[in-house]
Amino acid sequence: MARQANRLSVTQKLRLNGSLAASIRVLRFDASGLTRYLEEQASTNPHLVIAPSPVDPAQWLPRWTTAFAAQGVSRYDGPDSGALLQAPTLGLIAHVTREIEQSVTSASDRNIAFALMQALEPSGWLGRNVDAIAAEAGFSAADGLRVLQRLQGIEPTGLFARNLAECLRLQAEEAECLDPVMACVLEHLDMLASGEIERLATLCGVGPPEIMLRLRRIRGFDPKPGAQFGQNAAPVREPDLMVTRGPTGWMVSLNRSALPDVQINDDAEGGAGSLTAARDVQRIVASRNHTLLRISQDILKRQEDIITQGFVALKPMTMQEIADGLDLHVSTISRAVAGVSVDGPRGTVWIRAMFTAGLGDGTGGVAGGAIRARLLNLIRAEDPKHVQSDQVLAEALSQPDAPVARRTIAKYRALLNIPPAHQRRKQANRV
Repeated sequence: MARQANRLSVTQKLRLNGSLAASIRVLRFDASGLTRYLEEQASTNPHLVIAPSPVDPAQWLPRWTTAFAAQGVSRYDGPDSGALLQAPTLGLIAHVTREIEQSVTSASDRNIAFALMQALEPSGWLGRNVDAIAAEAGFSAADGLRVLQRLQGIEPTGLFARNLAECLRLQAEEAECLDPVMACVLEHLDMLASGEIERLATLCGVGPPEIMLRLRRIRGFDPKPGAQFGQNAAPVREPDLMVTRGPTGWMVSLNRSALPDVQINDDAEGGAGSLTAARDVQRIVASRNHTLLRISQDILKRQEDIITQGFVALKPMTMQEIADGLDLHVSTISRAVAGVSVDGPRGTVWIRAMFTAGLGDGTGGVAGGAIRARLLNLIRAEDPKHVQSDQVLAEALSQPDAPVARRTIAKYRALLNIPPAHQRRKQANRV
């Protein structure tokens, strides 16, 4: 007969209290996710009041500042002041090429469309006068304008606009909000850019609140639709962070216009427990914002060259390095940067894209992300008649202390959706 025995064992379990679990959850939210979470909390807690942050008419995101400057609407001499004069990205050209091949059936119109495509800028705007393009390519200006109107129907809306005002007008038409007041505002972008709301309201024959309504709508448009196809570009929405130049250098700040204002209503009828819960939510959001800003400031301090040079200047950096420098756990870094975007003069990018290992042992040398960015530049600048093979590209990107293998180029090219040399040669011949 088997004997029964009692055994005593000790186990340890870590249980998170509600407040800590909520803090971890909130840390993972981007601005839009945080807004939805707070709206849910406020719907069940009368003490919690969520209000939209006030809009400063004179404060624009960096990507807007450079777009205004490109049109002479405002003064800006930052690192991206000439970016609209550079060549468009490969992603933009590939997208437009596909759209032309699918939607333009006439051979003559397709030739005109490809000629117009050659004048695209990184912003997605048309960089040259249609008359000049027509004279150079041998078609009539009237045909050029007709085909241009067709190309302006390509998504995202705003591509092939001839200036910022037309880019925004196309998006207003799509959103069905191009009323006389909106048209008036778009005709006077200089006043809108400088925040002259009272003067603009008088000119448009309405009150300042009507202008503010259009201002909020315009801020939701994309002044540079072509930038969506750039390397590591984030979707167009309100970014979580902004990088601007201050008196002492580059400054990272929270984009307050993307964050709701969390207020406490002490007089609401909800009981002491609801009031405590509301204050906990307010404290958790403040802690989330402080942690995100602290981490982002350290990241951008280490990767400052990206702001002025783009991802070709990316340096090897890991989350563990940031965690060690700030005395935080690496999981905190991972949660904080998940889905977070930062807006700078060159556009909006994912902050997570700034983490990359170095080639070789992954601890130093040249960053893999920088090699990918340089690879993009090399292929974008290559002569269509002399398309470069992976081996030639590998040799061009190699350095004495950081050789790049041909298979590495092939891998990066596939990650970037860039076809091999023989396919690029065929595409060039079609264009």
